[in-house]
Formats: sequence, C-alpha cells, structure tokens
Amino acid sequence: MPQLLELLRWMDEDPSRRVLAPEARQVEGLSWEILGMPGDGDTAWVLDGGGKVRGYLALHPLDDELALEGPLLLEPDDRLLKAAIAEARERGYRTLLAFPDESNKPLRAMLEAAGFAPQHTTYFYTIGRTDLAYPPPKGVRIVLAEPVDPDHYREVYKNCEDGWNQRLAWEDDELEAYFADPDVSLFMAYEGDKPVGMAELEMDEEEAEIAYIGTVPDARGKGIGRALLGHAAREAFKHGAKLLRVRAHDHEKAAQELYRSLGFALEEVVVTYALDLE
Repeated sequence: MPQLLELLRWMDEDPSRRVLAPEARQVEGLSWEILGMPGDGDTAWVLDGGGKVRGYLALHPLDDELALEGPLLLEPDDRLLKAAIAEARERGYRTLLAFPDESNKPLRAMLEAAGFAPQHTTYFYTIGRTDLAYPPPKGVRIVLAEPVDPDHYREVYKNCEDGWNQRLAWEDDELEAYFADPDVSLFMAYEGDKPVGMAELEMDEEEAEIAYIGTVPDARGKGIGRALLGHAAREAFKHGAKLLRVRAHDHEKAAQELYRSLGFALEEVVVTYALDLE
C-alpha cells in the first residue's frame, strides 16, 4: 500500500499522467478503498518490477459494462491492460471503458493500439463559495425532492440527454434508497405539474458535486438549468462545502459557456474510451 500510494502521488503531480484511480491518499483510506469493501466482480492488479510497484489497474462492473481504474504506469507497459481485456472477455462483458486525462498521451496511444475508441470528452469545472442564486422563469418552480418521485425522475432523466441511461434500469426502491442518503439531494423543476428539469447534488465532506443537471429539450433556453444550478449551489454551501464541482460533455457548449461565465475554473478534462469485446 505505501508503494501504491507513492505511485498515486506521482500521478497527481502532472495531468499528463492522470487516469481514473483510487481517491484516497493515506494508507488507511487506500487500504479500505481497495481491500476493505470490494464490490461484486471487482479485480485489482499491480505491476511488480524488482520489488517496486510500477503500475496499477483494477476492474469494476458498471451496470452491464466493465470500467478500468487505470492503468496507472511509471512507463509504458501493456501487460496490465492485456490482462484486463482477457479477463473482461472471459467474464462475458460486451464493453470495457477507460478514463484517461486528455493530456495523458502515452496511455491514450496504448488504449487506441489495443482497439479502444474515444467516445466523448468530459470537462470538469470547480468554484469556491459563491452566490450563484438565480430565479426560475415565471411559471416554473424548483423543489427539493423529499421524497423522490421515481416516475418524474425517470421522465426527466430519459428526456434530458440521449447518453444518460445508467439509472433507467433502477427499481423504485433503488432510487428511493439512493436519494434517501443524507449526502445526496435532488432538485426538480416543474412547469405547472410537468417535470422539466433536475439537478443531483452529492456531498463529500468539504466538497460537493453536481452529478447530473439538465432540462428537457422543449424547456431549454429559459434559464431553468441556471436556476437549478443556483439552488444546488446554495444547498452545497449551506451544508459546509468549500468547493463545488460540475461537469459538461464536449457537445454541451452552452453549459460550458455558462460555467465559465459564472467564474468556474476548468479543473480536469477526461476522455472516455470504449473497447467492444464482442
């Protein structure tokens, strides 16, 4: 664990080394993250070079797909990646995903040489404690969903963005349990009785992240998304967050422009890669 921690800190020093990896930066937390609560089907490897950890990779099921954590490498070496691809095929998965930083050219080249193809780019922005309040347009109300209405949630989730499908398969009790977590908040926008937008807020100690935000196509351009952002930000900062994180995919130009205009700083750019295993 100390050597793996050293590898992770080395990754943090330069964006061109970054890839999706464990978040903990202390031995105890890292041990808990990797070994303490393994998920169903999780697998992890390290690359050992003469008694020194020189690489790390883990596999995590993500619905019907399999996601890579890493590979994180001191120097180019495709052995971990080949092992992960072989295991993913053996376990019958259709797709294997990877999430390198846009500037991590060596890893991106390795992924592409192995048959991975870029799917989209995600831009992550952050801002400190700021008043982002913004009133919703006339006829629109924004409410904190307590409890969540699963049907309204699915209706907005399905219509906001073609690429959003992860939670459409969740049962009512799964959605209700997720949003019952005190660190998770859901804001819903209604035009009359019709749900037209939502924002999901996740708290993590002194940081908060808007995991999803969007409005249905026929309600866009009215300032509803801007108002949802303001409500979520107020909730985050009210509960002690010092930093708020948001994200936007490459095709969401309006959202990117909004975040920049409000003072959000670009923190990270991640490219999602996918390998078709069939």
